[in-house]
Amino acid sequence: MSDSQEATSPVAGIGGPAACVSKVELRVSCRSLLDRDTLNKSDPCVMLMVQNQGQWTELDRTEVIKSNLNPVFAKVLMLDYYFEEVQKLRFEVYDIHGTHSIGTRDDDFLGGVECTLGQIVAQKKMVKPLLLKYGKYAGKSTITIHAEEISGNNGYVELSFCAKKLDDKDLFSKSDPFLEIYRINDDGTEQLVHRTEVIKNNLNPVWEPFKVSLISLCSCDDERKLKCLVWDYDSRGKHDFIGEFYTNFKEMQKISSGNKVTWDCINPKYKLKKKNYKNSGLVILSDLKFVMLLSLKVAIDFTASNGDPRNSCSLHYINPYQPNEYLKALIAVGEICQDYDSDKRFSALGFGARIPPNYEVSHDFAINFNPEDDECEEIQGVVEAYQNCLPKIQLYGPTNVAPIISRIAKLAAGKEPIKDASLYHILLILTDGVVTDMADTREAIVRASYQPMSIIIVGVGNADFTDMEILDGDDGVLRSPKGEPVLRDIVQFVPFRDFKTASPAALAKCVLAEVPKQVVEYFSHKAIPPINPVLNSTPNSIANTPE
Repeated sequence: MSDSQEATSPVAGIGGPAACVSKVELRVSCRSLLDRDTLNKSDPCVMLMVQNQGQWTELDRTEVIKSNLNPVFAKVLMLDYYFEEVQKLRFEVYDIHGTHSIGTRDDDFLGGVECTLGQIVAQKKMVKPLLLKYGKYAGKSTITIHAEEISGNNGYVELSFCAKKLDDKDLFSKSDPFLEIYRINDDGTEQLVHRTEVIKNNLNPVWEPFKVSLISLCSCDDERKLKCLVWDYDSRGKHDFIGEFYTNFKEMQKISSGNKVTWDCINPKYKLKKKNYKNSGLVILSDLKFVMLLSLKVAIDFTASNGDPRNSCSLHYINPYQPNEYLKALIAVGEICQDYDSDKRFSALGFGARIPPNYEVSHDFAINFNPEDDECEEIQGVVEAYQNCLPKIQLYGPTNVAPIISRIAKLAAGKEPIKDASLYHILLILTDGVVTDMADTREAIVRASYQPMSIIIVGVGNADFTDMEILDGDDGVLRSPKGEPVLRDIVQFVPFRDFKTASPAALAKCVLAEVPKQVVEYFSHKAIPPINPVLNSTPNSIANTPE
């Protein structure tokens, strides 16, 4: 990929809006760093800089690794990867003293390198010599940058580890253990996935849960070998090896309610020398949760039953001074739902209108009139697309919602491997409530109930919403015209008129009341291990992509 094809990160504040292709995870390591300390080795940290209008600004930094001239940093540096403009990066390595922030003294600077994000992504692994000021080489120092693209459907998982009865490596206290997990690549090389925090003076440590993308953990291959090492931390960088074990993500997924996955932590030297050697402790996976990536799709009813947009009585009335009923509902409900969405880009669809250029009736069209990319940036983007679309179309009919439900269900079906295991779709339908394809809609919902999706229907206006309440299924199991029941209740109906004066919290509670349960039911049916069990009706409870 050429530099001209790269993009500017919005984080860096460069250029105008561009379509996000993916997120990129960068992992950094260094070799043969300069030793700036007299008594110990340097305590390196890497700062990631992004160029903004000719100025370099800090975007992120790694952790500090004590007394190490060949550090492998655990922290992932994440960037949005865009097209159109060059995205210039600079990596600067510093020797950190104590807990103070990075200084500007020349003797703290261990070297730096400039490149573009496109160069790193194209090479996947970039090795560069570190340079001091005026282009002078920093001895034999090098920096290695690994890049992995995280597309919207790769998903994340949260893992919780603990250990029991680890070997005591210290004379006057207990071991200070930490855990490292490495992914074994196809070429046999090892890539650090995660390094836990150090638990001081404890042979039975409980490490903090951590989130990791499935592509980083196992390249979305649940049988890829993982190497796990347990160490006794030493402040001088000479950590004592406690033991190791090998596993894969498939084995991790054997965890179930009340059951944990346990490995013997083995020190190969002790195993060879000691006859009765069993292990150097046990390492336990105590919990595994899929971190949900949710994708929001919006569908708007443009049928004639809403009234002529030029008439002030119309639900689509174009009023320059205040939003109409559809906009009020879209903004109120959309802003709640967008807190769940992983990339804040939403498919915005319409149904029941005659659309340009031939003005044929469509029950499934992109309101930005771009069938190749129907997504809008945030709810504000949907609002703008709606306002631009309305004068160009002719409200018509009938009110057929089955085509859009079937479209999203087909999209949600996707592929079955774990790379799609944590992507879940929410279809938000805004309608005045008069459905004309009820039989087809029931059939479409029954089919959709087998896919990772939920449907939120918001009734706009004061029409009779009896049909919508039937689709909701709260008063009984929804069935297809042939009598087949839904696998899961996936529809939630909300009459917006009941919440015009309610608080956002009350609206959120009603709109999102059933979604967490529907998510859990889907993944339980697919026999995928526990999804975040603390899901509730607050946006932060379904985790988004970690930043």
